[in-house]
Amino acid sequence: MEELGVSVTVTDAAGTIIGMNARSRAGFAADGGAALLGSSVFACHPEPALTQVRRLYETQAPNHYTIRKGGRTKIIHQLPWHRDGVFAGFVEISVPIPDELPHFDRDAAKQYEGKG
Repeated sequence: MEELGVSVTVTDAAGTIIGMNARSRAGFAADGGAALLGSSVFACHPEPALTQVRRLYETQAPNHYTIRKGGRTKIIHQLPWHRDGVFAGFVEISVPIPDELPHFDRDAAKQYEGKG
């Protein structure tokens, strides 16, 4: 995970940042980088994002969206994680994506398989 080409940030159930890989620390360098470990994810978000983050912890549901930051487009996956079946926090994975991205509809391809 440390050298993975995506940013991975992990929080516990209370919203405390408990893990950051190298890309995460670099991406949040202006906000403190590794010094964010042990701090609250709620303190890192102004409104209206703070309300959205609080809702994530209340619903414990996955969240996905794209952003453009620093001239790059990224897809953000915020995924709940569990320990022994109990909500333990979120893993946020930020993946850079190119502006032009091919899309393959595997469901549509199955419609034509075996038909001549």
